Amino acid sequence: MIKLGVNIDHVATVREARRTFEPDPVKAAVISEKSGADSIVCHVRKDRRHINEKDLFALRKIITTKLNLEMSIDPEIVDIALEAGPDQATIVPENRLEITTEGGLEVKSRVKKIKNIVDRLSARGARVSLFIDPVRSQIKAAADTGAEMVEFHTGRYSEAFNHKKNYSKELSDLMRAAEFALKQNLVVAAGHGLTYDNVSLMKGIPGLYELNIGHSIISRAIFTGIGEAVKEMKRLIA
Repeated sequence: MIKLGVNIDHVATVREARRTFEPDPVKAAVISEKSGADSIVCHVRKDRRHINEKDLFALRKIITTKLNLEMSIDPEIVDIALEAGPDQATIVPENRLEITTEGGLEVKSRVKKIKNIVDRLSARGARVSLFIDPVRSQIKAAADTGAEMVEFHTGRYSEAFNHKKNYSKELSDLMRAAEFALKQNLVVAAGHGLTYDNVSLMKGIPGLYELNIGHSIISRAIFTGIGEAVKEMKRLIA
């Protein structure tokens, strides 16, 4: 069965809108786990626009499934990750002006630098994943860094689907990329822009191990509560 990682960043986004103490992303993580989440995902950004170090270390103490930290290769963030010791570290690109992650990590031109970070995180006990576009050159470069996993950026597929455009090429690209990644002995995950309406087609991706979803689940939770939102997404990907 495909595993579900629930990203709780946007619970913290609501909190930071008023710079107060609620809603608590740690509580959201606990409820998500109890409702079937296979892992909890959070992203400590350089600008700390949502999750911060206090949240991360609190999550590290309380998570009983798997804590997946999304992180850039900024030295400060790498040091925080090494101190926190997440179960999984997903290296993502980060642009200060972006609303959300706009594309996959550029690995091909930075294999040596990324490999150094992968080695340090792996030595700390983290399984390392690279968030990349479904492109062969990036997949091959990801394998060369020693990372165990890749997470494919599904934004182009999601955008096409959500705007009722022909998404067949984007879906085919994801499927072919997964096949190639499996041949490189990489574990395959996917995420970005996935919703309750477009997620079911992800089940056709060969060897897909994990889906990481945040915004859509937290959006649904406003109306149903986070527990029911997680349970419904689990049913869709089962």
